Amino acid sequence: MPITYRTAIADDAADCIDLRGRTRENAFSAAQLAALGITVESWAEGIAQGGFPGHVAEVDGRMVGYCFGDRDSGEIIVLALLPDWEGKGIGKALLARMVEDFRGWGFARLFLGCAADPAVRSHGFYRHLGWRPTGEIDDLGDEVLELRLAV
Repeated sequence: MPITYRTAIADDAADCIDLRGRTRENAFSAAQLAALGITVESWAEGIAQGGFPGHVAEVDGRMVGYCFGDRDSGEIIVLALLPDWEGKGIGKALLARMVEDFRGWGFARLFLGCAADPAVRSHGFYRHLGWRPTGEIDDLGDEVLELRLAV
C-alpha cells in the first residue's frame, strides 16, 4: 500500500494522541499525556500557531505515524509509528522531513530525548542516522542526542 506524507494540520491532533497510546515502545495514553499538559486542544493549538510543526504518514487515509518538533528550540519532540508500520522506512522519512524543515529555518543543531537503554529500538535508530549523545540527561531521564546540520 502506498504511504502518503503530508504536513500536519490542527485537525490531526486527536489522531496523534490516539496513535501515541498504541505505539509499541514509549506509549503514552491520552490520560498520561494530559497529565503532562498535552491535550487535543493544546496539540491542535501548537500546530495551528506554528510552534509545533509536524508531518504525518498515512495509508488509505489512516494515520500510521508522525513526527513533530518545537519550532523555537530545534527539538524533535516526538516520532511515533504504529507497530505494524515499523521497519518500513516511515520513521526515517518523517524524521528527514522535520530535519529539512529545521534546516530551512536556519537551525544548525537539533536535539531530542532518547532512551539510554540499547535494548530500546530508538537508541540505535537515531544513532544510525547520525544523532550523537551530548552527555546530558533530560527531565524525563532520557539521554539527549544532537544532530549537527550543514546549513
